[in-house]
Order: sequence, then structure tokens, then C-alpha cells
Amino acid sequence: MAAAVASSPPIFLVVDSRVKQTKAIVSEPCGQFKNLGWVSGVLPPCGSVLPKPSKFLKRVLGRRRNAPVTAEAGTSSNGIAPARRCIVLDIEGTTTPISFVTDVLFPYARDNVGKHLELTYDTAETQDDIELLRAQVVEDVVKNVVGAVPIPTHGDREEVIASVVANVQAMIKADRKITSLKQLQGHIWRTGFWSNEIEAVVYDDVPEALEKWHAMGLKVYVYSSGSRLAQRLIFGNTNYGDLRKYLCGFFDTTIGNKKEKKSYQEIWESLGVDDPSQILFVTDVYQEAIAAKAAGLEVIISIRPGNGPLPENHGFQTTNSLSEI
Repeated sequence: MAAAVASSPPIFLVVDSRVKQTKAIVSEPCGQFKNLGWVSGVLPPCGSVLPKPSKFLKRVLGRRRNAPVTAEAGTSSNGIAPARRCIVLDIEGTTTPISFVTDVLFPYARDNVGKHLELTYDTAETQDDIELLRAQVVEDVVKNVVGAVPIPTHGDREEVIASVVANVQAMIKADRKITSLKQLQGHIWRTGFWSNEIEAVVYDDVPEALEKWHAMGLKVYVYSSGSRLAQRLIFGNTNYGDLRKYLCGFFDTTIGNKKEKKSYQEIWESLGVDDPSQILFVTDVYQEAIAAKAAGLEVIISIRPGNGPLPENHGFQTTNSLSEI
């Protein structure tokens, strides 16, 4: 049976007489309850002030800050699953085949960087791209990074373009996850998407999963090493059409390296949830999973054809399809 704790519908006590347990279900995202067993109903409008739960409810909920999350997705030390509010998705190897990135996007940027620079050289956007690359290359030269060629600050147009092309091609070959490269790549890909030379590919289960999560009231975000522009282009021009209506926002390397704990702490602070365990991060990269878990996020590793191998006994829940989540 289910009884409302107060006149407002957000908080419910659910009693299961079979196991003599009482659970509290709190409505957090704005939308509708979907098949919650004993409870169904409509949530208050977005922006409503929810009543504070009693001390008893807090004990039932077990919602303590920094409650450790086990490898079993979303289970806290007291055995009560935290209320998942947000899902953050990686792209390459999670929503999109790695082969699309390596065989389509990277070659397009590599082959068209010179043409793009020639056509847009005098624009403020391209000059900003060149300046960002120039600053990166200064660091690379000091560190003796292979392929780093100084970009002249004062030189003719062709000399500057040639040096930028050389650096970009070397960076792409090394698959470097740096903001200066990703920003320029996004601008090059924009031309390809807008001219219909490129169509993004997502796995067949992605649209269904996004639609389901949207209906459940979950907020879905993307965190990728590609620029936010590139992310919007990919999800706005897929083989299943424009999927951006299901997404709430995008994070890129400007928030931090994907293999660093601090980046996921920044995402948690940005999303405004009470506890990092309310955020599920889905990725195919073990090092990213480690960093996200260290920040307190719930983590599931994506298993797709062509993804890299995982260590034995890695301790993470895995999935072969987003529709399983």
C-alpha cells in the first residue's frame, strides 16, 4: 500500500508487507512518475518548493552526503539506492561507434583544415583558433612534443596556415585531447555537417534510451573530449535525426581532463544535485570510470564492438546497450 506523507505528492512511503520494509520515494525531477510499482502520480510544476522531509524520512531515505557507492550501480552502504537525477554520457564508444570518429570525423578535419583556414582566415573565430593553437604549440615545443612546429606571430598568411596545418595533422595523428585542437576541429566539422558531407552515427539503442530517460524526468548531459560545438553537431545530425531535444547540456575539456577526478567534481557542482551519487556517468574508458568514481559519481562502463579491453576484476557494472539502464 502507499500513503502520502503530506498533502503534497512529492514524498511517498511505500510499505511492502511481504518483506516488512518501508521505503520512501521522493519525486525530484519535474515530470511524471513512470511505473513505480505501488505509486503513480504527477509531480508539481517545475520551480515548485518541495516540503522538507521529516527526520524519520531522512532516516528512511538514508541520503547522506558522500555515502560510498559500491560497484553495484547506485547502491549506498546502507543498501538504499540514491535517487538518480542526472545521466552524463560519453560519446565515442558509448553513444557512437569509435569507427565513426576515427574513420570519418578525424580524416575530414585532417583533409579539410587547410581549406577551412583559407576560406575563413580573416574571421575573428579563426584568428581565435589560431591564437589558441599558437599558445599550445609554444608549450609543445618546450616539451619537445613530436610534430610541434612554431606558428609565427608575424608572417604572411600562407606561412601561418602551413604551420597550423602541420601542427593540427600531427595532433590528430597522436589523438590528442586538447582544447585548441578540439575547438578548431568543431569549426571544420560544422562545415561538413551543414553541407551534408557528414552524418553522425549513433547506436540503435541510443534514441530509445534518450526518449525513455526524458519521459522519466531524468536530465541527460554529454561529456566528451570533443568541443561543445562538435557535440551539438553530432547529436543534431544523426542517422536518427536531431536528438538534442533529449539533452540538457554539454561538457568538454574546458571543464577539465576526462581522466581527472576534479573534472567530475566540477560537473557535480554544475548540475546542482545534493550528492554526486545522484549522477550516473556512462563511459567506455576505464581511466575515466576510475576518476568519476573517485568523485563519487555512479559509473557504468559501456561495452561496444571495437572498444578497448578492460582490466580483469575492474569492479564496475557494464552494459552492452543504453536501453538496459
